[in-house]
Amino acid sequence: MTIQKVGVAGCGLMGSGIAEISAKAGMDVLVREIDDAAVEAGRGRIRKSLDRAVQKEKISADDRDAIMGRISFATEVEALADRDLVIEAVVEDLKAKNELFGTLDKLAPEHTIFATNTSSLTVTDMAAAVNRPDRVVGLHFFNPVPVMKLVEVVKTIATSEETVERAYAFARAVGKEPITAKDNSGFVVNLLLVPYMLDCIRQLERGVASIEDIDKGMVLGCGYPMGPFVLCDFVGNDTTLRIAEIMFDEYREERYAPPPLLKRLVAMGRYGRKTGKGFYDYSGDRPVPLPI
Repeated sequence: MTIQKVGVAGCGLMGSGIAEISAKAGMDVLVREIDDAAVEAGRGRIRKSLDRAVQKEKISADDRDAIMGRISFATEVEALADRDLVIEAVVEDLKAKNELFGTLDKLAPEHTIFATNTSSLTVTDMAAAVNRPDRVVGLHFFNPVPVMKLVEVVKTIATSEETVERAYAFARAVGKEPITAKDNSGFVVNLLLVPYMLDCIRQLERGVASIEDIDKGMVLGCGYPMGPFVLCDFVGNDTTLRIAEIMFDEYREERYAPPPLLKRLVAMGRYGRKTGKGFYDYSGDRPVPLPI
C-alpha cells in the first residue's frame, strides 16, 4: 500500500522537517501539536525553512505555497486517525510516546504504520505497548531533516517485512537514503557518534587541548565537517546528555556515561546554539569558546 496520508506528532525541529519533506513529496500531511501556540510555532518553522529555499532559488514561491497547502494542523490526537503512516517526533520520553501510540492504536485503521523518530530509545518498548507490533518501526531522521540524506529504518523482532518495505518506500519517496538498523539503543549512527562526542568532552576535562584546538584537530586532521564541540552545541548539550543517559542505562558501559562537565553545562542552561551559549558563545559575529 502506497503511503499517501502522513501524520506527524510534534512540530519541533525534527517534526517540522519531516512534515516539510513529506509535503514536498506531494503527500497529504497532518501535523499534531499540543496546543495552538505550539501549532503556530511549528507552522512558522516550516514556513521559514521554505522561505529560505525560495531565497536560495531551490524552489519557487508557487512551490512553497503549494507545499504549505498540503500541510494541515490540529491539536487533537484523533485528527491523526485516518493516516497511512504516523511518525512521532515528541519529547524523548517513553511514557509520552507510548501514550500517543496507545491512543492511536484504538483509532487508526489496521494498515496504519506507527513510526518513531527516537534517537536513543528502543523501538521494541513502543511496539510492546500496542496491539499491532508488526506495524511499528523506527524512522530516525537527522537534523536538519530537509538537508540530511540518511534515514535509519529500525526493525524490531516483531516488525513485519511488509512494514519495513513500506518504510523504505516512504524514505525514498521523500528523497532520503535508508539503511536498516537493529533495534538497539543508538541504532547505527548514535551508537558510534555519541561515545566519540563524550570522549572529546572527557579529553577536554583532562586538559589534553583547548575547545578550539580539539575542534580544529578533528576538522583538519580527520576531515570532519565540524568539530565535536561545535557539534554538541548544534545538537544541544541537553539532548546529548539525555541520549547518553538513556544509552548508559541500556548498556552500562563507561563510554556511554555522561561526563561531569556535560552535566554542569546543562545545569547552567548552556545547551548550545538554541540558548546562545554552550561550549561557545554565539552572541557575536563568530562563536567564541567559553571558559570551562
